[in-house]
Amino acid sequence: MTGSSNAGGIPARDGAPAPDVDVVCLGESMVTFLPRLPGRLADVPTFDRAIGGAESNVACTLARTGHSARWISRIGADGFGDHLLAAIADCGVDVTHVRRDPLRPTGIYFRTAGDRATDTHEVAYYRAGSAASAMTAAHLDRDAVHSGRILHLSGITAALSEDCLGLMRELTARHPGRPLLSFDVNYRPCLWREPSQARALLDLARGADLVFVGDDEARDAWGLHGAQAISEALPEPNLLVVKQGKRGATVFRRTTKTGARDGGAAGERADVTRTATFVPSLNVDLVAATGAGDAFAAGFLSATLRALPVRTRIRHGHLWAAAALTVPGDLATPPGRAHADRLADLDDAAWERLHLGPGWTEAAASGRRVDASGRRADASGRTADEEVGTP
Repeated sequence: MTGSSNAGGIPARDGAPAPDVDVVCLGESMVTFLPRLPGRLADVPTFDRAIGGAESNVACTLARTGHSARWISRIGADGFGDHLLAAIADCGVDVTHVRRDPLRPTGIYFRTAGDRATDTHEVAYYRAGSAASAMTAAHLDRDAVHSGRILHLSGITAALSEDCLGLMRELTARHPGRPLLSFDVNYRPCLWREPSQARALLDLARGADLVFVGDDEARDAWGLHGAQAISEALPEPNLLVVKQGKRGATVFRRTTKTGARDGGAAGERADVTRTATFVPSLNVDLVAATGAGDAFAAGFLSATLRALPVRTRIRHGHLWAAAALTVPGDLATPPGRAHADRLADLDDAAWERLHLGPGWTEAAASGRRVDASGRRADASGRTADEEVGTP
């Protein structure tokens, strides 16, 4: 079993080669078509092309903030595959271990402009039989997969095919020398033929060191209600991140303490406890929710790589999610590290006053900053009585 840190940091990897990147992300990415106008897919005449995929989103977001990231997948030997490779590589991600499949296509999907949570939201996937659905454990480059300090996976891959589910079961099996295994449940009901099949996600999560799950996902996939019930069902991960929508996120940290009883080594026993840390979400002017969960995971992983305290990791997750929530596409530019660090260090009252709108990351990059009250300030430090928004 992998060594672990009670502080929830990167586990020791006794006997394993030294990692050559910070994070390896494995999973399908697709070409995404975003409507230029609101309305039904039947009525929208034109679309803009982008990229979308939970794992590649995490890799791109981490690379944009200075972390080294590698994306591993399988794509078609087609023009859409060419576009994916170029777009993800342009973010600074290593794509040298992506395989091209001459027989299967790259997946694509179309979606409406509205929020996924509304009844009017539509998504049309064209990914059945995609190159990524043919990923198997037998063709896995294990050295590449285990070449990072963190291996990040998601439950979407498990839903693509039986081969992919088998791959995920093998990757989440605990064994010595593996990197810290991060798993985002990412339950997508439309990808599972039967709702009961989604119970497989619970078993996969139990094999991970760090798990991200929304309380709504746990309710719909597993029938679990509330953060405490989710924690009781998932005692194995060192860190369990329960995302609670607009309310915030709770992290359960597993601490193992070995003590002796009866005065001898033979009487040693391990006491396992879990401490809960809750951090409220930020107030944002919502543009689209797509990609926010991936951005949250990337922010949390970035702070984990830097061994920041758990509360600070949650705040970085919220900040990076706020960047995604205030843009229309799946992939947002995260805040610069110095800017995010300063906001994450705000006291609780200032954090609760913070209100972020479209353009807030660009405002910071151009020299304007957010003061402790949540208002926008120029480079001289003068503040305006307005919320943080478009520069």
